[in-house]
Amino acid sequence: QAPLVESGGGLAQAGGSLRLSCAADGNLAHTNCRAWFRQAPGKEREWVGSIYRWGPSTAYADSVKGRFTISHDPADNTVYLQMNSLQPEDTATYQCAAHESSQRLCAWAGNRRFDFWGQGTQVTVTS
Repeated sequence: QAPLVESGGGLAQAGGSLRLSCAADGNLAHTNCRAWFRQAPGKEREWVGSIYRWGPSTAYADSVKGRFTISHDPADNTVYLQMNSLQPEDTATYQCAAHESSQRLCAWAGNRRFDFWGQGTQVTVTS
């Protein structure tokens, strides 16, 4: 089994909502930083946001701030990405990532020091 498994992607209309989940293998309990990235065809991978589980504290890209929310359920070691007010430009493959980190590094949009990645889940938003 992959260390991180995303689910919840699919098709949504503009203005709609989706919630993505990222389930972590039990061996990743030490990874206190979880992040969401997305990549659209022909574009570079973009950091969406992150959660520092020991805070908890969250950080978001400007492009999703106020629309997306990252949360964590410690009971099952799952991280969620609630996406509201979706727009066609949100269409992408969404991946979660994890590593052990400081809070400051975790909140940095340029952080790419992740040891574990999920396989991704597709989100398509139609206008």
